[in-house]
Amino acid sequence: MSKFFSDRFAALTPYTPGEQPQERTYIKLNTNESPFPPSPAVVSAVAQEAKRLQLYSDPESTTVTDALAARYHVKREQVLVGNGSDELLNFAFMAYCDETHPALFADITYGFYPVFAEINHLPYIEVPLREDLSLDPEDYTSLNGTVFIANPNAPTGLALSRAVIEEMLKIRQDRIHVIDEAYVDFGAESVLPLVDRYDNLLVIQTFSKSRSMAGARLGFAIGRPELIRDLNTLKYSTNPYNVNRMTSAAGVAALQEDDYYAGNAAVIQENRAWTMGALRKLGFEVTDSMSNFLFARSDRINGDALYRSLKERGILVRHFDRPRISDYVRVTVGTRDQMEAFILKTTEILQEVAE
Repeated sequence: MSKFFSDRFAALTPYTPGEQPQERTYIKLNTNESPFPPSPAVVSAVAQEAKRLQLYSDPESTTVTDALAARYHVKREQVLVGNGSDELLNFAFMAYCDETHPALFADITYGFYPVFAEINHLPYIEVPLREDLSLDPEDYTSLNGTVFIANPNAPTGLALSRAVIEEMLKIRQDRIHVIDEAYVDFGAESVLPLVDRYDNLLVIQTFSKSRSMAGARLGFAIGRPELIRDLNTLKYSTNPYNVNRMTSAAGVAALQEDDYYAGNAAVIQENRAWTMGALRKLGFEVTDSMSNFLFARSDRINGDALYRSLKERGILVRHFDRPRISDYVRVTVGTRDQMEAFILKTTEILQEVAE
């Protein structure tokens, strides 16, 4: 850091994104991207909108906002789009946390949560997951603050049912519950049907995973109109043109291609089930993931060694050097060919370790 860097951020530990090496071609199973390209309609929409880049984007993102409202059967005043779901999550931390309302989230969850809290100088409490890495809603009942739940959770892949989350909303109606549904389209239950019933629910989703738009950066929040107005206050105080023209056009086109993306999500779920079975046959402990990734560990090799050995063989997975989960690797579910290659190389590594 330079000598000019503000002392306010001197102790900040930034989020570490998944590596994107350029020195060789890898099978990338480390950043939870879709292995499928966007639909042809999305590519066409982006190309058309690129011809108008001399103009600012619509600050209200009207077309994609209206398309989302129609898709999820809510009013347009209940929708806000952002530059990826991360921007909207950051707004939620800013809007609903302060010295008397700390952020509450799991000790093992999306790594950006503590960063959002720290960069905004907000107090937070990390609530330990159970021994099996599942979340116990009762652990949050007596705590005061704003609840952030990734559902399904990352990196564990475990999900709470809609009924469980609704019970949390009922028990503590005096606080906001932000439900981060980045991976919900891979088999979990969305709580979007609850937004009109509860004024303490904000749901955030992304186009990055199931809609093959990680590189476009498009997320959306849905909640009561008054919550969306809160977030809009922060958006218009930071970056009114937060979603560019091409991304908005891509989002509208993607929402018109539900069959294509639902089909891709179904294939990923099939490949997830196959890979989970193959890993368990190899003796791995694998969580019951409802996401587009698997979280697995073996008593025959530690997580870091498996990660490094796979990288040497041209396959990238994610390893987190943190207490409780350092033995695990997180493996994005890709095509069947990619998953077969992953299982083949993993089998070879285990055989070498045994020799």
